[in-house]
Amino acid sequence: MASFRRLLPLCSSLRGTRFSSSGVYERFGANVCGYSKFTSSVHTVSKFEEKIKRAEADASEDNDDIDNIRREFDAAKRSFLEIPEALKAMPKTNPEGIYVNRGLRLDLIQVYGFDYDFTLAHYSANLQNLIYDLAKEHMVKEFKYPEVCMSFKYDPSFPIRGLYYDREHGCLLKLDFFGSIEEEGCFYGRHQLSEEEIVEIYGTRHIGRDQARRLVGLMDFFCFSEACLIADMVQYFVDAKLEFDACYIYEDVNNAIQHVHHSGLMHRGILSDPHRYLVKNGQLLQFLRILKEKGKRLFLLTNSPYYFVDGGMQFMLEDSTGNSDSWKELFDVVIAKANKPGFYTSEHPFRCYDTEKDTLAFTKVDTFLKNKIYYHGSLKSFLQITKWKGPEVIYFGDHLFSDLRGPSKAGWRTAAIIHELEDEIRIQNEDRYRFEQAKFHILQELLGRLHAVIPSSKRSEAYKLLMGELNEERQKARSMMKRMFNTSFGATFLTDKGQESAFAYHIHQYADVYTSKPENFLFYSPETWLHAPCDIKIMPHHVKIPSSLFKTSRCSSMP
Repeated sequence: MASFRRLLPLCSSLRGTRFSSSGVYERFGANVCGYSKFTSSVHTVSKFEEKIKRAEADASEDNDDIDNIRREFDAAKRSFLEIPEALKAMPKTNPEGIYVNRGLRLDLIQVYGFDYDFTLAHYSANLQNLIYDLAKEHMVKEFKYPEVCMSFKYDPSFPIRGLYYDREHGCLLKLDFFGSIEEEGCFYGRHQLSEEEIVEIYGTRHIGRDQARRLVGLMDFFCFSEACLIADMVQYFVDAKLEFDACYIYEDVNNAIQHVHHSGLMHRGILSDPHRYLVKNGQLLQFLRILKEKGKRLFLLTNSPYYFVDGGMQFMLEDSTGNSDSWKELFDVVIAKANKPGFYTSEHPFRCYDTEKDTLAFTKVDTFLKNKIYYHGSLKSFLQITKWKGPEVIYFGDHLFSDLRGPSKAGWRTAAIIHELEDEIRIQNEDRYRFEQAKFHILQELLGRLHAVIPSSKRSEAYKLLMGELNEERQKARSMMKRMFNTSFGATFLTDKGQESAFAYHIHQYADVYTSKPENFLFYSPETWLHAPCDIKIMPHHVKIPSSLFKTSRCSSMP
């Protein structure tokens, strides 16, 4: 500004020269160009000053925005010192509820179908140890893995359902609803990869279509032991500094797990000590009897052999039934060794199974008889024989792909049985979890505002300091929520950021309803209309804790 003032006398003298002698006029004319340059300089200086003023004003506004967010953050931290009463008063979600993705009228359902393992049959946590031990023994004895592998132990705290294994890179992944790797959900063996290591391997956290072809989903209840054994084998080769192909690890572990199932090792192990592995269930019998009393038709469709199903059902229901064979009277059709998911697309014929001689009959099956057992078959033949129409049939199963994908495409209604749902809902009902979720949402909101109001070119030290503090507090809340579920991968249905997982996506895709066990239907009349909530994002059992619960305390804490 001072330099501008120094130019003002020159401007006055130029104006005075107009009223002198003619010689002066010529002087004025000779300096017209100089005057033009001068006025241009004045305008340039003025614009420069305006830019400076605008920059100072913008900087002041930016500082005001940062100060405002800082005050809100400080007030929020004070409100974090105790759980708001409004949060404590929020209604709890029913761990044994039925959750609806697509509306279902039970009064229109005339036929109820059930898988056996982990649907009708409830198993204890000891089963995963049995599967793990039998599989690793098979790998050592048959596939010649090192003897030291026999010392491996199943770790129930490590895996969750719904993980993916990358057959090329050897990583276990937890994906979100949109197919991106969770920040802390990628393990190479037992080593958790950092975000930088994930990007180094995959280029980005998002899994593209070509990369997805290398992934195999671990979706059923048997996947816990499989995921743990895969990680332990990979870790062994890494620690021993031995070269290996990650695809071979998967194939060997998967073949060993399948051998445990198909050879009967697991079945014989369970039946030899049913008290250790099976959970008795009187409510199941009550549920099935109510359905029969209401005139519903029931069928059992399982991949397990008949002797295993029979032994398990007798044990689970022995305290509730007088006759050991009475469980079969509850079902109109019993089909074992069905070979799902091939059952839904093949044209294999049904064979009648002789339970006394352990043989299959050669006569054609064109009708299903009570108290008879049938093997193999196909959905096409099943529908031709029973004449049951798709929309009047509901099928219960635990495996989203083997059990439910085929029926959903065939027009049946589907119910996913997810046993871990109860524990996850109970955790979500706890005040401490809801408190951390609300904190996370508040911090996420403040971070979003801070990003929005401050352009990247104007981010000051005050901005960086506040951003660091917000990120640190948000990470604490995320870690707290994750550890409440599973220390390695967090919740089954949610990512650490509160978004739905890829497993949740598949439930939404293939299950009309989902619950923790079939007998939860006891709490609902067979004429109930189950409606999908209209106020949900994706999964109806998730409670979204609004940050507004803290607003009263935040506002009262602000100066």
